[in-house]
Amino acid sequence: MHTQQRFAAHEFLETQEAVRTKAAHIELYGVLFSMAQDTHLKDILFNQQRRMLEGYDYGIGLLQGRGIAMTPHTPELRIYERPQAGLQQPSMPGPNPNATQLSDVSIATIALNLHKTGSAVAMLWACECVDPQIRQYHATSANICQEMAWEMFQYMNYKGFYQAPQLADHTMRTMIQAVQPAEPQQPYQTHFQ
Repeated sequence: MHTQQRFAAHEFLETQEAVRTKAAHIELYGVLFSMAQDTHLKDILFNQQRRMLEGYDYGIGLLQGRGIAMTPHTPELRIYERPQAGLQQPSMPGPNPNATQLSDVSIATIALNLHKTGSAVAMLWACECVDPQIRQYHATSANICQEMAWEMFQYMNYKGFYQAPQLADHTMRTMIQAVQPAEPQQPYQTHFQ
């Protein structure tokens, strides 16, 4: 007779919520993909949805006691060019409360923020886990989310949708010069000798 793995209540509930959330995000990506116009954005959405499906399947396997083979890795990200800092004629159109179709800017923004939030929440859940496999699942999910957020940011930056303002050089120099190095650490003296 096979015994079911016993998890701490909170880690089981968090993992169940993670799987349920991944399922909803997979469906959302299907809708976003169907609305996207730019072929590069469609490629990113398709590949990210595939990674989300893998994460969903790993979570189901973990909850059903089959274990997982999810290992941290860096995916092949679609790099457009080094992200640019600074503003080049920034503009942001107002939202359309009566929209029936999302723009590529809105699609990319939704995906970016989904992954930013997913990374933060998954790492928080990883820090709360007792079981090493569940902890690894959430930590790996957090890393995958931040990688997908980075990929989406690069696309948005390349297209001019997400510009990163810079501080003036003199402001950065002043702020850097205000920081002092740490004092050297004193040797540790043990009381057991």
